[in-house]
Amino acid sequence: MIKVLIADDERLVRTGLRVVLNAEPDLTVVGEAADGTEVAPLAAELRPDVVLMDVRMPGMDGIRATEHLLGSVQPPPKVLVVTTFENDDYVYEALRAGASGFLLKRSRAEEMVQAVRLVANGDSLLFPAAVRELALHHAERCTKAPLPLPRLTDREGEILRLMAAGLTNGEIAERLVVSPETVKTHVGSVLAKLRVRDRTQAVIVAYESGFVRPR
Repeated sequence: MIKVLIADDERLVRTGLRVVLNAEPDLTVVGEAADGTEVAPLAAELRPDVVLMDVRMPGMDGIRATEHLLGSVQPPPKVLVVTTFENDDYVYEALRAGASGFLLKRSRAEEMVQAVRLVANGDSLLFPAAVRELALHHAERCTKAPLPLPRLTDREGEILRLMAAGLTNGEIAERLVVSPETVKTHVGSVLAKLRVRDRTQAVIVAYESGFVRPR
């Protein structure tokens, strides 16, 4: 069972998300927060697997709430940002802060459910094209010199590029003709070397460093 905490200042939005998620046999909403300051204490108490985080909330916005949550609750839950505009700078900053993906408020019920499952599972990138677009847009606007990546093996670099392209572990295994377990091991090594918690942050680092460039 995937446990979900909903953080949104609009009661109607929280109610709608609760109804959609609780209708699924493998999902359950364990709590709600109406303000960003409530998220970390509730997560520490309820231990959700996924937090649906509104990016704009009073008191503490979704970016700071994500940073506080991931820095104070161990092990941290996955964070899925819920937003109105996918190209919002707030969304990108939330992803950089540690969110694993984002979900548009206008998404269909089945898309919301699938997004929660995908983020909870963590072996693929949620909306890879949109994440790449956000990362590339930010990298193009950034005036600072890119930070060098830690040294990766040739295989790790190859896997990072395939992760950035949006491939799942299974798809990477098929592409490289290796076992899924081997891919999982390499992905773990890449995340550890980059000092990031999941694939989304790895892709952001890959683009911001210039290691992965658009064709």
